[in-house]
Amino acid sequence: MNEENAIKLPRPRLKTGVTIEEALRRRRSTRIFPDKPVSIEQVSQLLWAAQGVTGAFNERTAPSAGGTFPLEMYLVAGRIDRLSTGVYKYRFRTHELVRFARVDLRSDLAEACLGQDCIRRCAAAAVLTAVYQRTIDEYGERGTRYVHMEVGHVGQNFHLLAGALGLGTVMVGAFDDAAVSRVLDLPEEEAPVYIMPLGRLP
Repeated sequence: MNEENAIKLPRPRLKTGVTIEEALRRRRSTRIFPDKPVSIEQVSQLLWAAQGVTGAFNERTAPSAGGTFPLEMYLVAGRIDRLSTGVYKYRFRTHELVRFARVDLRSDLAEACLGQDCIRRCAAAAVLTAVYQRTIDEYGERGTRYVHMEVGHVGQNFHLLAGALGLGTVMVGAFDDAAVSRVLDLPEEEAPVYIMPLGRLP
């Protein structure tokens, strides 16, 4: 990946007007997305909900065993207002995106996900990857379990806030790991663990 200029995201809002109980009630898996864009403000909120900083010592929105923070997050963008098509990496400390590719890779990613059409038709897809060694170095092989726990926390944060924002998503775990890594040109130490297509509700 060749790093380009960083794109500062809009500052996340700390209130949506939707209670946590209402967000839980709204939580549904959505696989059908209309051909409409989502806003950069909505994307900013979702990335922050998944991996954002909430404290002076880099505390995050999701718990991480021993503060090892093994997860990285990418955005495969297709239809986002005021954001060009491409592949971006989320920098949680500065709440910004760095673009690594300028092409629309949603169809390629869909094929790597066993042909799932929801990824081909989504406005964007968030991809979580894990550097397992960060947590294994601290906890041994049990660290693998802790990484997977963290993935679940992050996915639920993303899903609940999507519902609060009136958007749809679904948690995708059915994919060819090697194919996803090739599509996104992931570093060797990163393994894809979760894919979350995002779009407007039908």
